[in-house]
Amino acid sequence: MHRRVLHRHWPVPALLVAGCLAACSGGSGGGSGSSGFLSLGTAPPGGAFFVVGGALAEVLGAHSGDLGWTVTAEATKGSQENIRRLDKGELDFALSNSAITYFAVRGTEGWEKPYPVRSVMTLAPNVALFVAPKGEGITRIADLKGKRVVVGPAGAGFEYFLKPILAAHGVSFDDFTPLHNTQSAAVDMLADGAAAAAFLGGAIPTASITQAATSQELVFVPFDEEPRKKLVDEYVFFRPATIPAGTYRGQDADFVAMDVGSMHLIASENEDPERVYRVAKILYEHRDEVTSKHAAGRSIQPSNVVRDTGTEFHPGAVRLYRELGIWRE
Repeated sequence: MHRRVLHRHWPVPALLVAGCLAACSGGSGGGSGSSGFLSLGTAPPGGAFFVVGGALAEVLGAHSGDLGWTVTAEATKGSQENIRRLDKGELDFALSNSAITYFAVRGTEGWEKPYPVRSVMTLAPNVALFVAPKGEGITRIADLKGKRVVVGPAGAGFEYFLKPILAAHGVSFDDFTPLHNTQSAAVDMLADGAAAAAFLGGAIPTASITQAATSQELVFVPFDEEPRKKLVDEYVFFRPATIPAGTYRGQDADFVAMDVGSMHLIASENEDPERVYRVAKILYEHRDEVTSKHAAGRSIQPSNVVRDTGTEFHPGAVRLYRELGIWRE
């Protein structure tokens, strides 16, 4: 099976960076017009998107200088809502999972049309996995059959990367009872027995997994080796990843995981290139400050920010990366 890759000459966009800036009011951003407000869509509390989005907003606001931006990170249901709200002009910039964006820009796998978003910056890997309390009898993905499993918030779009993962392991959503909830709520459901397993993750370390592992003994459910290799080969947004031993309580050895779609910053394809350029420039130049607020900031480095995840980059971002000498033509 050939690897599904989106080549950069395709006219497709990346996740919309929700924002409207007074000094750059010519852009297509959210409904703020020239008010100087820039909105950045994140995700529900409990996952990495919410925290990382807050860190990005803080750094952008602190270094807007004469641009006079007032930057706010807005909690949303996640990638799927962010993409739709970017399209409606309700957000200026947003975070998204690159696997979800991959299908959105193509208008496939349930998306009713190709969504005009473009990538601004590839950020931290979204290293996710199934976890289950010891005693549930779940030691591999096939053991999820017949169980109650948290698969992410309704409307967040987790199914875009979960369905291929499950199918590669011979499992479908029909084989278990899918429960929709936030990562923080999933931790409570695991603790009180309302769920037998949950799919959790984000940038390493992920707060929800840390919390779950602190309150009870967990099984970190492994990916089967051959299905994992097949997924990485077939989809450009899946990549190998390792969770170092000791990252979470009870995780005594390196865990062979998977990046199920890196977080990336996106914007409408019609967003003002100058505004996108300035946003990307501030975040790149002050990446150490982002890192001081969340470890995901370490991903803002030359080899990663331009990494292709299947969504074309915005011209404003390409301009910056060419100036920096890191763009891959």
